[in-house]
Amino acid sequence: MKENKKITIHHLFWYFLIFSVIGLIIETLYCYATSGVLESRKGLIWGPFCPVYGVCGAVLIYILDKLNCKSVIKLFIFGFIIGSIAEYILSYGLEAVYGIKFWDYEYLQYNLNGRISLLFSFYWGVLSVILIKFIKPLIDKLVEKIKPHTRNVIELGIFIFLCIDCIATIWGIQTYQNRVLYNNVYRANSNNIILKARESIENNYFTNEKMSKTFPNLRIKTENGEEVWIKTLIEK
Repeated sequence: MKENKKITIHHLFWYFLIFSVIGLIIETLYCYATSGVLESRKGLIWGPFCPVYGVCGAVLIYILDKLNCKSVIKLFIFGFIIGSIAEYILSYGLEAVYGIKFWDYEYLQYNLNGRISLLFSFYWGVLSVILIKFIKPLIDKLVEKIKPHTRNVIELGIFIFLCIDCIATIWGIQTYQNRVLYNNVYRANSNNIILKARESIENNYFTNEKMSKTFPNLRIKTENGEEVWIKTLIEK
């Protein structure tokens, strides 16, 4: 019997990275197929990444590997459960960090607080089977083919970029939120180069047009407690 190779931090990193991209593609195509709308489904302001899929994919593979699930039925059941739990936790986590909801399943039947739904939990089950049976082996081969030194350099570079990407995303969304909801536009009160740079970035780069196109489905609670799409506030 062939023994399973141990999953290392390097494997998890590549699972996260590749599934973030694959997830974005799936999400975009699903949106187009169900609504006829082709729009951005990104989770970060730069790059083709949807980190929710990356995190859930890496978590699914790690736990399913530890559980030594082999049969399609077991993979589906555990994937259904683990994917749902991970998505629910991530929904809370992202809202805590950004102060905004990235998705809401209230429009679907059998949803739990709009954070997970039976339909998408089913998709997690199917995706788990595909991940373990087909995609994981290919990624493992890719990771093993890259020389350790080269791999470490690539991983470090991508990791630094993603950290900067996360910071820029949080900054951009908070700027977008403050401007649209509270009409709060930052203006530098001095000639300090750093403050001037902040003003330029927030007002010329994190524009309403750019942010609404990059994150068209961001939702926020108004002062009245009503949950609305930020882009609808711009249109008013």
